[in-house]
Amino acid sequence: MNPSSSDSLPAGATPPELGVGGALWFQSGQQMLGGATRIGLLAAIRATGSITGAAKAVGMSYKGAWDAIDAMNNLAGEPLVVRAAGGKGGGGTTLTARALRLIETWHAIEREHRRFLERAAAAAAALGGENAAGQLDSDLALLGRFSLRTSARNYLYGRVSGIACGAVNDEVSLALPGGQTVVAVVTRESTEALGLTEGAAAVALVKASSVVLVAGDPQAAARLSARNRLGGTIDEVRRGAVNAEVTLALPGGTVIAAVVTDASVDALGLVAGAAATAVFKASSVLLGVSG
Repeated sequence: MNPSSSDSLPAGATPPELGVGGALWFQSGQQMLGGATRIGLLAAIRATGSITGAAKAVGMSYKGAWDAIDAMNNLAGEPLVVRAAGGKGGGGTTLTARALRLIETWHAIEREHRRFLERAAAAAAALGGENAAGQLDSDLALLGRFSLRTSARNYLYGRVSGIACGAVNDEVSLALPGGQTVVAVVTRESTEALGLTEGAAAVALVKASSVVLVAGDPQAAARLSARNRLGGTIDEVRRGAVNAEVTLALPGGTVIAAVVTDASVDALGLVAGAAATAVFKASSVLLGVSG
């Protein structure tokens, strides 16, 4: 609602009533794990036992469902969704005990959240007056900006394990759940503004297009200048007309995605189950914290 929107109303029209809305989400540590859509996806997986069925049930694409699952697994610091290998009876998808607990907890909190919104709406209505409505609208808009999302494909959750301070830039090391480390180069001002200290929780954001894949373990990429070399096992290769998205499962359950050409997939022999290393520069990493 624009605070001055009532000025443009037709003569005799009644201004719309001020309402209060809200969003509910789960956090893992200080990082947002997911809201209604992602919890709904987990519930659909529980009901259908498959990603395809769950994605259809919640109106998502198959790829979008897996992207959401990868993000949830990474931000939780442990697997929530486990895909069983295919076989004579075909593969399947199951939820871990923590995922099942999240669904039940969500439903309980959601009921309380609805009651809270009803009380908040009543309080907003009691404020009365055009100025009060405008101020509330302004505050809600500002709070909405606090929850901006990013287009980066990879969210790597971890804790700051070290900070090497420089004259202009700092090198921040982020320990991932599986024991590997992501290094980011940020300005000194960013280190201070984000409150980055050893032990603090943070998320490393890396575009899939910034990730280069090398066949084999990190030793195969030892002579490259890129600071970050994360070894893992290829989880899936999703081919397109020209490029493919390759997801790499890292120790500890973290998943990182890379976009490479179909020709590179063939040349490097990138297939599910093969060892590979994700390589990217420290300057390609953005760091984020909640709040």
